[in-house]
Amino acid sequence: MQPSNGTRTASFMRLRQEGRTEEVVRRLIEVIDLGLYAKGEQLPSETELALQFGVATVTLREALAVLRQRGLIETRRGRNGGSFVCAMPETAEQVLLDRLLELSALELRDLGDEHMAIAGTAARLAAQRSSKEHHQRLMHYIESLRSASSRLERRRADARFHIEVAVAAQSVRLTHSEMQLQAEIGELIWIDAEGFPDAEATCTEHRAIVDAIVNGDANLAGILAEAHVTRAVKRLINLRLQLMMRQEDEAKLA
Repeated sequence: MQPSNGTRTASFMRLRQEGRTEEVVRRLIEVIDLGLYAKGEQLPSETELALQFGVATVTLREALAVLRQRGLIETRRGRNGGSFVCAMPETAEQVLLDRLLELSALELRDLGDEHMAIAGTAARLAAQRSSKEHHQRLMHYIESLRSASSRLERRRADARFHIEVAVAAQSVRLTHSEMQLQAEIGELIWIDAEGFPDAEATCTEHRAIVDAIVNGDANLAGILAEAHVTRAVKRLINLRLQLMMRQEDEAKLA
């Protein structure tokens, strides 16, 4: 079952700090980057978006101008005009490796601690509050990950799974926190490196979390979600260490 965007996407977008153009830009980049709005999809009208974000129309227009300058949206005039999402380029592998190196081991650990807390709490609450519709959406994103043909598609399906767990917990704050974490670290999880799991292995872990949620086993759902996140962050910390050692070896040979 393919979830519809519309009002569901709007629920992801409420701002923590109203009236700030940078906050609108960041949130819109998040929803586009995570695939909540697909390539070629028309954004809601300026008035509707401003209401969804809780900002003045002039603030929303300033944010859209920034996105146009960055090539993330295009504006078409005329009867069927509006703002449309442009294709998101896949980030080069070396850019991701450089981004990983910019993070300290402490920063990665802190991100992992935060993500573990958010994911574990969301899974526990989802086991208590979710409906059959939520379960269907979670399964949809497992299948999307299994059939993904590119790193960008895998990253988006993985991110949407974790976001949907928070949605199933029926917590707006947890959903926003999960979105922000996915925007911050989600791409790094899918670096093509030795020891990193493939899509099928990740689907198996996702399915175990869903089974616990469906069975209403809040404790198991939380434990599985926390372990899933912890393993991912440990892989990143180990990869960062390997990259640093490689740099040191290359510097000695230079």
